[in-house]
Amino acid sequence: MDGPVTSDQAARRQTKYIFFTGGVSSSLGKGLTASSLGRLLKCRGLRVTMCKLDPYINVDPGTMNPFEHGEVFVTEDGGETDLDLGHYERFIDENLHKGSNATTGRIYSSVIAKERRGDYLGKTVQVIPHVTDEIKHHIRKLGETGVDVVIVEIGGTVGDIEIVPFIEAIRQFRRDVGRENVCYVHLTLVPYLGPSGEQKTKPTQHSVTELRSRGIQPNVIVCRSDRMISDDLKRKISLLCDVPIEAVVSAVDAANIYQIPLVLHEEGLDAYIMDALEVDPSAHPIDLGPWEHLVEQVEAAVRPVRIGIIGKYVDLPDAYLSVVEALRHAGFHHGARVEIEWVQAATVPDLLDRDGLKVFDGLVIPGGFGERGIEGKIAAARYAREHELPLLGLCLGLQVMIIEVSRSLAGLQGANSREFEATTRHPVIDLMDEQVDVADKGGTMRLGSYSARLAPGSQVARAYGVEVVSERHRHRYEVNPRYRDQLEATGLVCSGVSPDGRLVEFIELPGHPFWVGTQAHPEFKSRPDQPHPLFRELVGAALVRAEGRDPRLLDLGAVG
Repeated sequence: MDGPVTSDQAARRQTKYIFFTGGVSSSLGKGLTASSLGRLLKCRGLRVTMCKLDPYINVDPGTMNPFEHGEVFVTEDGGETDLDLGHYERFIDENLHKGSNATTGRIYSSVIAKERRGDYLGKTVQVIPHVTDEIKHHIRKLGETGVDVVIVEIGGTVGDIEIVPFIEAIRQFRRDVGRENVCYVHLTLVPYLGPSGEQKTKPTQHSVTELRSRGIQPNVIVCRSDRMISDDLKRKISLLCDVPIEAVVSAVDAANIYQIPLVLHEEGLDAYIMDALEVDPSAHPIDLGPWEHLVEQVEAAVRPVRIGIIGKYVDLPDAYLSVVEALRHAGFHHGARVEIEWVQAATVPDLLDRDGLKVFDGLVIPGGFGERGIEGKIAAARYAREHELPLLGLCLGLQVMIIEVSRSLAGLQGANSREFEATTRHPVIDLMDEQVDVADKGGTMRLGSYSARLAPGSQVARAYGVEVVSERHRHRYEVNPRYRDQLEATGLVCSGVSPDGRLVEFIELPGHPFWVGTQAHPEFKSRPDQPHPLFRELVGAALVRAEGRDPRLLDLGAVG
């Protein structure tokens, strides 16, 4: 996106706002539908940004259990946000920011802070107008960043009590900026009942009635179903919900999520919304060529490769959503079908007794917090090192790789992280409080984008193709610099460090097909048509192994 615009520039154009609400049931795919619309509008040359408004009272998902909320997505500026922002970034290929996600907790925190400062001049602080004004202010700021369109997804389901202030705010917003500048899109479920052999529109009717009772008449109704909505059903929904028939969009289950923009375009969603916003579609012809090429790549990815994810939260795959997507992006690049298998970290020692990791072509040890399953992750890192099994360690993954080398190769018996053993004799992973600005970085946590210098000629430097990179972080503990010489004496290479040379950002083992760790979370920057270099090379090395070639002959950057 472009930078902030001047007041004169803002006066010459009017940002358009599209609000997505959901009804009937959660998990229908509002985020993916909104992201797909964003991609279609970008394909028309429009400047797009996106936002998620979540009704839960937590200030952000950063302190929430992954089993409660799934992955915490991290933005460039250190925002801990909803996982839907990952979909937004992957589809519209724009870096979002802290302001791209707001919760009830954050909104109320801001209102209470203003009340304490006296900003309301002693008035009684109420949901209307103070809370709704704060929500509108948050939305309006997004439109001041040089974009043409702001797409806002309202979390939860219409009818939930906690969603009411957000619905009221977006109702008022249309009056504030003009009807021609706001479009409401409502996503509902049209279930198929097997016994009767019918698709039922009643849930959609009730959902729209609930939304209208809050003062919002949707411009578009997107109907989620496992099969196409017939023209007769569209006419019925059109009549009963008071929208034009061309504004009833059938969104069937797609073979892969990257087909969704093409499905919605065939239904005419983007053109209809542009008309509703008084933007001439003919003045913004669409170029779907690059996205169609991506979908062709996805469909052509058939070479099987098995990747095991050694995690703590494998019972909820959404806890590692960006890791999964980054692996799939790498597979698209190589024409490979990445078959992901979940391995509970605590079970790894038992698997090793049965040589159970032998079935994999590559491993990923993702990030996480807490002691549970750590010994299993360390054992997996050792197995991958000893058996030339490609491994990528992410954040905590790098830390367990350091612990493994310390114990197995450096002779540091009992080496551990202070996170897991406060009294360890060899704290090879430790807190580095002096490295962190406590006021801005969440206490002792490094959050957001940090730069690193890569060692010339290293695996990671060859993978990236440059020697200075920037990656997103979310962690408290660092490699203890007091042990760096002992670690490097084993042959381990600290192949990427912070600009001041103090913090280890990347490690690798020369001679190994791919045994690489990073303190960062590179999965957050992967795109379907631009796979992240580290995931690309991991899958490339795993593919070499899967096809029986000598992995030591791998030429980084050229596999596939």
